Amino acid sequence: MELTRRQFDILQTLATVPSVTTQRDLEKVTGHSLGAINRCMKELADLGYVSMGKITNNGLYALEPYRVKRAVFIAAGFGTRLVPITLNTPKPLVRIHGVRIIDRLIDACLAAGINEIYIVRGYLAEQFDQLLYKYPMIRFLENPAFNEANNISSALVARYLLSNAYVFEADLLISNPNIITKYHYTSNFLAIRKDRTDDWCFEVKNDVITEEKVGGENCWQMVGISYWNEADGHKLSQDIPDVYNSPGGKERYWEQAPLVYRKEHYAVEVRECFDEDIVEIDTFRELKAVDSTYDV
Repeated sequence: MELTRRQFDILQTLATVPSVTTQRDLEKVTGHSLGAINRCMKELADLGYVSMGKITNNGLYALEPYRVKRAVFIAAGFGTRLVPITLNTPKPLVRIHGVRIIDRLIDACLAAGINEIYIVRGYLAEQFDQLLYKYPMIRFLENPAFNEANNISSALVARYLLSNAYVFEADLLISNPNIITKYHYTSNFLAIRKDRTDDWCFEVKNDVITEEKVGGENCWQMVGISYWNEADGHKLSQDIPDVYNSPGGKERYWEQAPLVYRKEHYAVEVRECFDEDIVEIDTFRELKAVDSTYDV
C-alpha cells in the first residue's frame, strides 16, 4: 500500500528520530499540525503501522519502498580550478583538516544505513583504491570518457544503478551528516534558498523544480546531492543515454537530463538545506580559506 505524504513523514520520523516520543514532538519535527498528526496516528494504528506511539515491524515494512538502497558518487573529473593540489590527487581525495573530502560523505551514508556504495572514477583512478582500507564495501565503476566528456559520461556508466539511489558530486565538504537520510518520499535535489546567486540554481513551484539555470534572484542554489526513486531511476537509465547521444550531449551535466532536456518525464522536488550544512570547494583560494595549512 502506498503511503500518503503525511503518513510517510510520521513513520519515517518514528523510525529515525529516537528522541520523538509524543505527538507534540511529531508536530515540531514534521511541521504538520497537532490535529493532523492525531488523525494520521489513528489511521496508522488502524493499519497496524504504529502501536503505543511507536512504529511496528509492519510500519517498517511499509517504509521499505522509500528506503535508500545505494549511493553513487560522481568522482571522475580533474578538478581544474583546484590546481595545483589536483595535479597529483583527485579532488574528492584532497584532505581538509586531515580528512579526505569524500570520507565525510561516505560516513554520512553509512550512518544512514546506506551500505551499497559505488564510485565512478576516471582521473588518477588507481588512487581511489586507498579508500578500500577504510571502506571495503566500495565498488568502483570506470569512466573511460572522463577526459573527453562532461559528468554525464559518469552517469552513463552508472545508469542502471540510479533507482532508490543517492547521486553525489564527490567533492562536497559536508558538515551536517544528518542531511543524508534513510528514507525519501520522492525524487529530490538538495538546495539552499537564496535571495540572489551567481551559481547554478533552481526555479521552484509548489516544491517542484521547474527550471535549472545559472544565476537568479529568489531562487534555490543547487547542491550536488540528489535522490531518485525507483520509477525515476528507471527513466534515467533511458534518458541519460538519449541525451548523451544527442548533438552536444557529451558536454552536458548529468542532471540536465532530468531537469532540462527530459524534464517532462519528472517531478523532482527541492529539499532544503543551509549554507552551514555543506559547501563546494571550487578553487584553491576557497580551499585555503577552509584549511589554513594550504596557505603557504
